[in-house]
Amino acid sequence: MTGSIDFIFDFASPNAYLAHKVLPAIAKRTGATINYKPCLLGGIFKATGNQAPMLAFASIPAKLAYERLEFNRFIARYGLDTFTFNPHFPVNSLILMRGAMVAEEEGRLMEYIEAGLYHMWEAPKKMDDADVAAAALNESGFGGASIVERTQEPAIKARLADYTRAAVDRGVFGIPTFFVGDEMFFGKERLDQVEEAAGTG
Repeated sequence: MTGSIDFIFDFASPNAYLAHKVLPAIAKRTGATINYKPCLLGGIFKATGNQAPMLAFASIPAKLAYERLEFNRFIARYGLDTFTFNPHFPVNSLILMRGAMVAEEEGRLMEYIEAGLYHMWEAPKKMDDADVAAAALNESGFGGASIVERTQEPAIKARLADYTRAAVDRGVFGIPTFFVGDEMFFGKERLDQVEEAAGTG
């Protein structure tokens, strides 16, 4: 068995939220460990020339309609009824993602990820507003003001930039992306393949 799945992750992606909800069952079935790799989606797009589907397919209405159809099919398949589309979408995730660097340093990354996803995609808020983000993090048991303040530290900024650059160097062009060993899989629709790869080896 391979033993681990790397999950290239950003709060800004609703598809990353959906994948996050499905991954625990995959981990249970395969025995694999899920390694969350926070990376800035905007930085990935900038480095690779990629765009969000709403921009890339803006001139192809049928393609966008199909993307929505597949999105809703995924939600129905896995019973993900806690998902609520964020009315402020797209939300710049820079504050949240730098905050993840702070939480990682404090040994609370997974708690932070759960909190951030909740406030983005279950009880959605404008999480690119520093005051809103601080209040939401307070609600979830974090020192919100302290985390937001620390997002301006050069070392925190550099760590997120380094993580993002490392993902691009691995071939990442969007989120969610998964790695099982050296094998890359892009998109939540590839999770069956991810599970198959993680369950062999």
